[in-house]
Parts: sequence; C-alpha cells; structure tokens
Amino acid sequence: MKTRIQALSTMLLAIAGLTLSSCAPSAPQIQKVMEDNPDILYKVIQKDPKKFLEVVNEAAQKARAQEEARYQEEETKAREEEYKNPKKPEIADNRAFEGTKDAPVTIVEYSDFQCPFCRRGAATMTAVLKEYPGKVKVVFKNFPIERIHPMALPASKMYEAIALQDIEKAGKFKHAIFEGQDELNSGGEKFIEEAAKKVGANVAKAKKDMEGEEVKKRIDADRAEAEKFGFSGTPGYLVNGVSLKGAYPIDEFKAIINKHLGQK
Repeated sequence: MKTRIQALSTMLLAIAGLTLSSCAPSAPQIQKVMEDNPDILYKVIQKDPKKFLEVVNEAAQKARAQEEARYQEEETKAREEEYKNPKKPEIADNRAFEGTKDAPVTIVEYSDFQCPFCRRGAATMTAVLKEYPGKVKVVFKNFPIERIHPMALPASKMYEAIALQDIEKAGKFKHAIFEGQDELNSGGEKFIEEAAKKVGANVAKAKKDMEGEEVKKRIDADRAEAEKFGFSGTPGYLVNGVSLKGAYPIDEFKAIINKHLGQK
C-alpha cells in the first residue's frame, strides 16, 4: 500500500508542476505529508475522479509528446552528423539489387522477411524506386530475427540462393515473400519453395545452395553489419550512409535522397 501511495503522490507532484516560492514547503516535504496522510490523496481523487483522470491523461500525453520531441531532436543531430560522416556498408559486386546499378543514391535495406514492419518498408522501397527512376539502387540485406520469426532465416537463405542464380528472380522472390507474408506465416517452408518456383528459379539447385557456406557467410555478414551500425530491430536503412531506423514513410526517404541529389 505504501508503495502505491508513494507512486501516486509522486505523480501528483509531477502533474502539479510545483512552481513553489522559496518560502514554500519543498516537494519532498509535501510528498511525506501525503504518504503519512493518504486520506488526503483519496479525498482529492474522490471529490472529482473524472477531473483527476483528465489531468492524469493530459500529463501522460504531454510526457509522450516531450519524449517524442527529444527523440526527434536526437535523431536530427545524429542524421546531420551522418551526412558529414556517412556509414559505409560493404556491397559486393555480385549482390542482388533493384534499381539502377550505378545510381547516385544507394539504399541498403536490413530486413526480416517475416517482420510486418519490414513488409511495409519493402512497399516503401518499391515506391521510392518508382519516384526516382535511374537515381536509386536498393540492396537487400538479411537481418532475420529468429527468436520471434522462425521463417525469416529460411526465406533469407532461399533469397540468397536464388540471387546466386539470377538477380532479377531474387528481386521477384523478395516481393513474393513480402506480399504473401501471411502465407509465409501459415505455410512456412512449403510456401517458400512455391514462391521460388513461381519466380522461375531452379528450386532443386536453390535448396542445395541455401544450405551452402557462401549463403551462410553472406547472411552472417549482413547481420553483423546491421548490428555494427546500431540496428537492433527491423527494418533498418542506410541511404547513402545515412541511417533510418524503422518503417518510415516515403517522405523521410525523399528528404535524404533529395539532399544527396541536390534537390529541395
């Protein structure tokens, strides 16, 4: 009970703001009075419980808004620093990509095939490529979160195995998996094989290659790189070395792309 009283009294003090003059009792003194005399708090709440809840909700909303503003300020500062000192991912010449090979803007997409936010992010990448024809290249990198998405790693393995055969087919497989994510969740490896077959891949060869050392090294390297750059969840993006953490709307990508392209 005392713990609840302490929490409630602390919250009331925070809500009130306590703009006390120098001769007024201190916040700790007021809190002690409340804790020693809990009936004061009960009577305040009982007198107008509706108003009390309104004040609490307003304070909670204000706290969330302040936290969001602080986070945005930190993100803006970090982004400005990355414009000056961009992160530098490794992109081998034989990596699968979508868009234009020698595009002035490269987006590296660290993603998990079973993550719903990654599905949203993949759709945003499609929209970005349409918005900037010839100016953007998107490189998909694997960041499967196996503890919550058991089918993410098998899908990544198949994606990279198909990429060894044909880059274009790998891109089609990527879209087939994200667009059919519900079927991936329910059908598992059977759906992965069906998707590979539909995009025209040599499924027998891909099933063999997906368990090979080359695919394993690539996925391990992708995951390690994502973690090195501070991505702890999916999706994550580097836009010419400038990071975006999460499934941001297209306007966030456009702001960074336009800056790199010298556009307003």
